[in-house]
Amino acid sequence: MALILSIETTTEICSIAISKDGKCIHSIIDGDKNSHSQKLILYIEEAFQMLDLKKETLDAVAVSNGPGSYTGLRIGMSTAKAICYALDKPLISLSTLHALAHGYSEKTDIPEKEYFIIPMIDARRMEVFTCIINQNMEEIEPISAKILDENSFSKELNKPCFFIGNGAEKCNDLFGNHPNAHFPDVLASAEHLISMAEIAFKNNDFVDIAYCEPFYLKEYIAGKPNVKGLR
Repeated sequence: MALILSIETTTEICSIAISKDGKCIHSIIDGDKNSHSQKLILYIEEAFQMLDLKKETLDAVAVSNGPGSYTGLRIGMSTAKAICYALDKPLISLSTLHALAHGYSEKTDIPEKEYFIIPMIDARRMEVFTCIINQNMEEIEPISAKILDENSFSKELNKPCFFIGNGAEKCNDLFGNHPNAHFPDVLASAEHLISMAEIAFKNNDFVDIAYCEPFYLKEYIAGKPNVKGLR
């Protein structure tokens, strides 16, 4: 009977969920941009107060590890690590894109026998972080950074394709009229982590708190500071 805190901060959405035995018992979602650093800890405290639970009763913490926003990833990962370290609890690190796909599949009755779920995280301009997952939840194209154009996913669009995540809108602009292109309104949420986190817990699939890092995919390149004396 696992009690797990899940944290999702890889996009503009900041969310947390508490699950018991793979079922969500409380969640909080905030779409305000740049709220992660101010609100994440407050939401976690609020959730435990609402449930009248002590954090010591947690069995594990699950965190969405990216790819996504560099700042959001660092905030989510560092918060998850701090909680695990303070409470001596195991840490579960999960792919944001895989969690999106699993969350959508679990909550949607898709009538087609063969299809692709293509989760996408916005990477600015016409670039997205994405992968391709089939109806059996198998990754058939690994996670990569892809620059979109009107010919993207032309092979996959021979079958129904479900584009989800905050990067999917870019595809809608390019080939939204294609009969096999579908754009359900699905964004990153801590609730999408729950089933994968439960499986990982049962399999003792934990990561080392000291060495676990977010999956940035692309190297972070800091801009030059404009403050005099820091150039």
